[in-house]
Amino acid sequence: MALSPRQRGRVLFCLRGIAIAVLLVVLLGPIAWIFLTSIKPLSDVYTMTLFFDPTLDNFRAIFERPFYVGDRLLNSLAISGFTVLIGVPVALAAAYSFSRFSMRFKKTLFFGVLATQFVPPIVVVLPFFLMFRQLHLLDTWTGMVWINLSIVLPFAIWMLKGFIDTIPVEMEEAAMTDGATRLRVIRDIVLPVTIPGVFVAGIFCFIFSWNDFLYALILTRKEAVTLPVVLSTFYTEEGDRWELMAATGTFILLPMFAISYFVQRHFVHGATQGSDR
Repeated sequence: MALSPRQRGRVLFCLRGIAIAVLLVVLLGPIAWIFLTSIKPLSDVYTMTLFFDPTLDNFRAIFERPFYVGDRLLNSLAISGFTVLIGVPVALAAAYSFSRFSMRFKKTLFFGVLATQFVPPIVVVLPFFLMFRQLHLLDTWTGMVWINLSIVLPFAIWMLKGFIDTIPVEMEEAAMTDGATRLRVIRDIVLPVTIPGVFVAGIFCFIFSWNDFLYALILTRKEAVTLPVVLSTFYTEEGDRWELMAATGTFILLPMFAISYFVQRHFVHGATQGSDR
């Protein structure tokens, strides 16, 4: 029996609702479970119950000996912060150069920058380890910022170049004809237009640096250990401490949620604008 247009509309509405519900469960279910596990007492960690007496003992435990998550949190914040502070201006300068200046083999150089994104990290981590050992950069903030810059700069350059390409060259030429220097043109014309792209590039730089595990695992030992690496150390005489892993995982997730909430308008606009090119 054929359905009327009104019935078809109701069926499509129900199917859309079911699809959204399934998507939310798939995407948010693991995050919700991590949070619930982080506030469970040890006796309920290995159960599927949703009804328990919440506790903050897990969060207190991860900041004490032998885990010292507070120090690892400081390392992650410092390394990610310096990566953004250094990476975004460098990426903006490089993107402007690729967009505006003529140079030999410019397309080849730009492709070479992007090609580094396709190199598996496991392939280059050993050369970095040997180089850092010679330069005494193992287990240091400087070494980790350096390695993170090698990860985030190609993507940031590509994104910011897309923004700069949308700015008419005639605007800059007119400003320089009136006596403006190149730096003033970048400050007064290029930078205001590319602010959404700068936000997005900074967000991605922070996220990539914050979530890095492989490089931090191999290139740090004690002083510069970051939060993702701490997750691999929660093994005690009692076995794997999943509740402590969940508590630490909650700390790893919180900055991501905070960033996405406060800069979502710039993030959406910047991501769509930067993908036009």
